[in-house]
Amino acid sequence: MKKTITVIKGDGIGPEIVKEAMRVMDRVAEKFGHTFTYQEAAAGGCAIDQYGTSLPAESLEKCLNCDSVLLGAVGGPKWDNVDPAIRPEKALLTIRKEMGLYANLRPAKLFPQLASASPLKQSIVDEGIDFLVVRELIGGVYFGKRETKEVDGELKATDEMSYSEHEIERIARVAFNTAMKRGKKLISVDKANVLDTSRLWRKTVERIASEYPQVELSHMLVDNTAMQIVKRPSQFDVVVTENMFGDILSDEASMITGSIGMIPSSSLGEGTRGMYEPIHGSAPDIAGTGAANPVGTILSAAMMMKYSFDMDAESDAVEAAVNKVLDQGYRTADIYTEGTKQVTCSQMGDLIVENI
Repeated sequence: MKKTITVIKGDGIGPEIVKEAMRVMDRVAEKFGHTFTYQEAAAGGCAIDQYGTSLPAESLEKCLNCDSVLLGAVGGPKWDNVDPAIRPEKALLTIRKEMGLYANLRPAKLFPQLASASPLKQSIVDEGIDFLVVRELIGGVYFGKRETKEVDGELKATDEMSYSEHEIERIARVAFNTAMKRGKKLISVDKANVLDTSRLWRKTVERIASEYPQVELSHMLVDNTAMQIVKRPSQFDVVVTENMFGDILSDEASMITGSIGMIPSSSLGEGTRGMYEPIHGSAPDIAGTGAANPVGTILSAAMMMKYSFDMDAESDAVEAAVNKVLDQGYRTADIYTEGTKQVTCSQMGDLIVENI
């Protein structure tokens, strides 16, 4: 199978971690008989420095004409005071919009070898943490009408949250299809006891559920979900929710796994093309030191294989290699503990490649 991948290395540690992910993908291609062709695109702070904009037209064109996008990280303090219209983060929002990427998939998985790093008590951790948040990405309050104006002598701010049926339908189908690839259990999160948008959300998700009789659907209010994630995370398999709730819950979920450097994510739309990236930032303070953890990016590449390329065996091989390296006691600086063997970013890449 031949696939063309647009690679955005980005800023800070981005080039280092993406390099290791590409090496892993090349090993997978060699082992399974595929061809991965890479086309690099500049985006983020490095693009501002070189082109005066965070997303040159040529880079966007490459994103729109490929099988999927692999992203490292963008941004950093260096560009905090640039024009908001060209900030590094603006590049990501534009790519998501132009590619029509409305579904963000963020796993929350605690590797058993890193159980001691979780802030949760051992009895909860022992039950296991392995679920996935499906977040609607381009609707809701973040994209609604907003204004601040003076009313009766004081400032009044208004943010509008709205969802249409088709927006809910498409994210629901992504969630149900994802559940079919996992444990066939889906929890839809809303605030249907208060919000009209949530009532429409629940009604629409229930209607789509009739298309997926194999998946067990249940509903949970967002405040209860926040509590249950830290009380009994083992009950979750796939969680689907709207943009703001998903933003908050996925960040909470990432922290109970113990290391942000281990967590991948994907953004999907219609069809199979997506954008894949680790959830962490560019960490410019450790760029070039070898301290970066490439596992989140490597697992993002594995997600690309599973969800965009339908390469389940290949994705499983990468995850198995990561597990084996952790079993062997190797750790990057962010997950190092006494008694384990600390390695650099490139050495971690070497080890994962060797174990595929």
